[in-house]
Amino acid sequence: MAKNTSSTGPHQRQLRVGEMIRRNLSEILAQGEVHDTSLNAMSITIGEVVMSSDLRVATVHVMPLLGGASVTDAIAALARNTYHLRRMVAGSMTLRYAPELRFRPDETFDRLDHARKLFADPQVQRDIAAKDEPEAEPGVE
Repeated sequence: MAKNTSSTGPHQRQLRVGEMIRRNLSEILAQGEVHDTSLNAMSITIGEVVMSSDLRVATVHVMPLLGGASVTDAIAALARNTYHLRRMVAGSMTLRYAPELRFRPDETFDRLDHARKLFADPQVQRDIAAKDEPEAEPGVE
C-alpha cells in the first residue's frame, strides 16, 4: 500500500535525527571541542534542530545564555566553525550524508513572551471570563 505523504508535519525520522544532532552539538559546544576561543567563551543553548525532508540540511536554532554574547555574535562564531562542527557531528552519527548546518536565532522565548502579553491584555481576559459564564436560555428567567 502506498504511503500517504500529504502530511504537513515532519516525519519521525526527521525528528529523531534532529534530536540526535541537537544532543551531539550541545555536547561538542559544552566540552569546548572546537578550537575557537571566542566560541568556547560563549555559553550557547541549542533549542531545536529542524531537518529537511531529505536529511541533508539541519537548521539549528541557537541562543546565547547569561547575556555573555549577542545572538549575532554567537551565530557568526558558529558559522565560522561550521566545517569542524559538521565533521564532528557526522563522525558521531551513522548517516549517509553529513547534513549542512545552518544556524538561526531561537525565537521560542520571544514567542512565549508575546503569548503571555496577549493573555494579560484586559480585553482578552474579559473575553475569556465571558466565555466561562453559562449562557442564559432564551425564554427562561
